[in-house]
Amino acid sequence: MQALVIGAGFGGIAAALRLRAKGYEVTVVDRCTQIGGRAQVFERNGFRHDAGPTVITAPFLFDELFELFGEKFSDHVTLVPLKPWYRFHFADGDSFNYGGTLEETLAEIARIEPKDCDGYRQLLQQSKRIYDVGFTELSAVPFHRFKTMLKQIPRLLGLRSYETVWQLVSRYLSNPKLRQAFSIQPLLVGGNPFDTTSIYGLIHYLERAYGVHFAMGGTGSITQALGGLMARQGIDVQLGQTVQSLSVEQGVVKGVVMDDGRILSADLVVSNADPAHLYGSMVKPSEQPIATRLKLGAAAFSMGLFVLYFGTTRTYPEVAHHTIWMGERYRELLADIFNHKTLSEDFSLYLHRPTATDPSFAPPGCDSFYVLCPVPNLLGKQDWTKSGPALRDRIVAALGRTLLPDLETTITEEFFMTPKDFEKDYLSQHGAGFSVSPLFRQSAWFRFHNQAEGLKNLYLVGAGTHPGAGLPGVLCSAKVLDALIPRAVSA
Repeated sequence: MQALVIGAGFGGIAAALRLRAKGYEVTVVDRCTQIGGRAQVFERNGFRHDAGPTVITAPFLFDELFELFGEKFSDHVTLVPLKPWYRFHFADGDSFNYGGTLEETLAEIARIEPKDCDGYRQLLQQSKRIYDVGFTELSAVPFHRFKTMLKQIPRLLGLRSYETVWQLVSRYLSNPKLRQAFSIQPLLVGGNPFDTTSIYGLIHYLERAYGVHFAMGGTGSITQALGGLMARQGIDVQLGQTVQSLSVEQGVVKGVVMDDGRILSADLVVSNADPAHLYGSMVKPSEQPIATRLKLGAAAFSMGLFVLYFGTTRTYPEVAHHTIWMGERYRELLADIFNHKTLSEDFSLYLHRPTATDPSFAPPGCDSFYVLCPVPNLLGKQDWTKSGPALRDRIVAALGRTLLPDLETTITEEFFMTPKDFEKDYLSQHGAGFSVSPLFRQSAWFRFHNQAEGLKNLYLVGAGTHPGAGLPGVLCSAKVLDALIPRAVSA
């Protein structure tokens, strides 16, 4: 039996491997020139940049994919635990190192607000309770049937999942800086902490249980290892090719139509495309049930991303591997980005310095960086041909005044991506960085289903589907398929 996977992001790769383990002949098609989806790798005159995720928090999910075929992930990729996991740099010049042992984290908390140490312990306990249900039990459970959701509602209410992440953190911590530091996790999956369901509070325990790691060679070393595994298992990967639409006959998906007019037939299709693009552009409205059209029409999308990639002609050894650079405003800035969709003069930033761990990312005596700035998605109507260069200048000046002295004179080999690039390169609806937002009304059954509604033989994985965005989320979305798709039947 033939399975076809649209998109070679982590969700698509994991789905392809799981289907191959079930006995399917698998073909993967992707419009990019490399596998990995948004985890592309850019090279510029000796500087290397991971374009996608750089934080590895659940390495066992990669272990599972290699174990399907009797191999070990650790034989192909070297993971290094980071310490600290993140360094927060606040507008007043103060910093906060998060990560390491529990005792080290508590010592850092005590330096800022001693009475919040007990609160952090209680936050971790609540995070574990959420993790035990939201991740361990439900992350790989299909939610395409409403009765599954009904069954879980009492437990979700008991965990106060109707609260936001900000409300969860504020119940346990009193210091404004610590509240910010421990509520930013939703931004890593495209959510506003003031709107995102507290289910995502499970990330605290996930980090504490498994640590935060970096793959030597970068995330590209992981995609390279997965590409090798797919090749060894006979999975056909076709790159630089775009799927235009699905081939549907009387409500049954029979394959895909490529942008050059070719038709690729399959017994089942798994889409790792943005679900909003899938249902908005690749499936005719007449072929969709009204429930899907209503969900698409009411969808709220994650923020956009402005990402500046650059090297420096000197090193900055005092800068941590992961730095969260906090602006003066927090709630108000997020409201501008998510609600008002305005591009403010101020910003908060995520700064990635892989050369802190792996010097091979830059020539000798140099550093490699990227800086990610949350911005409005394309619904904000910004003209990125003008806004992009202006934002670049403001970011470089701000970093030059703080973490990266003299950046204006040491910066080299720079380029940036805006929400327009996310729309063009990855067919992301409205240029959103993480598909639909992780709101409670867009979680579990309310999110795009892993088994398509109204169309047979179509399945969905990736950031916009259950359980959500982020590497653990998209890898788990492929695990959901194990419960939905039977083993292949020989002809």
